Amino acid sequence: MMTIFTRITILLILLPALNGCAGMMVNSLMRPTMANLQRQTDINLVCEGTPSFLLMIDSMVASAPDDKQLLMTATQAFTGYSAALDACDKPKRAATVSIKARLYGLSLLWNCDDLHTICNLPLVELQETLADLDRGDVDLLFWAGNAWTTWIRHQEGSPESLAQLVRIEQIMLRVLELDETFYHGGAHLFLGAYNGSKPPLLGGKPDLSRSHFEQALSISNRQFLPALVLYAQTYAKMVFDRELYVELLQEVIDFNLASQPDTMLANQVAKHNAAKMLNQVELYFD
Repeated sequence: MMTIFTRITILLILLPALNGCAGMMVNSLMRPTMANLQRQTDINLVCEGTPSFLLMIDSMVASAPDDKQLLMTATQAFTGYSAALDACDKPKRAATVSIKARLYGLSLLWNCDDLHTICNLPLVELQETLADLDRGDVDLLFWAGNAWTTWIRHQEGSPESLAQLVRIEQIMLRVLELDETFYHGGAHLFLGAYNGSKPPLLGGKPDLSRSHFEQALSISNRQFLPALVLYAQTYAKMVFDRELYVELLQEVIDFNLASQPDTMLANQVAKHNAAKMLNQVELYFD
């Protein structure tokens, strides 16, 4: 039986003849492949086996750079792969992949009216433009903001990159207004981390952070483990709540992956990170 990676190799060879079939390719191969990747629990296998799939996506986007479905798939794939590489202890490679994730994410917004200059658009104008978007734009907004955040996370705290967080905040606030439940309450997760990763003296808002995290956990019924890890990593550490920190991470460790097959990869990465963070608890709490 032809494996998925053999099919990808053949498709790369045939790609010049498939330029007009981008939509069909996304539906018939890419989406099932993306879904299959999310059901994997072997993080190292994903880290080693995904590049061929990403190379195919890259080539197809080059042939159809304005195809929204392709850009969405590319954004999700490169963002997810960057997270997997972090779990595989390949931070430099993850940082490189995050550059492409951001590029594709912003490309989704460049196709929206007046957002082609989003990186430089004055905040008032950005808010006005976002206000004109509707529920049908939620997926573009969220995945663009998520990819942008992934890139910032790998910029080692550079002031230039951190200054862009306020733009992502505006994007995620608009996602909340349109559909706060989208992707396991993902906008709440960003805002929880954004408001909980700084002390109050530097603009942090711990009460607001906790509220966003609790709402995200309610939306996902505590089944999306990255939410628990991020809650511990930002809010619990910032307010020096060791008990909450340990409770959240232990909940991740004890979670049965098989109960949520469609998010196995994200949850497995969360388990990997939770175990590492629990081993380092004495470093954060005396």
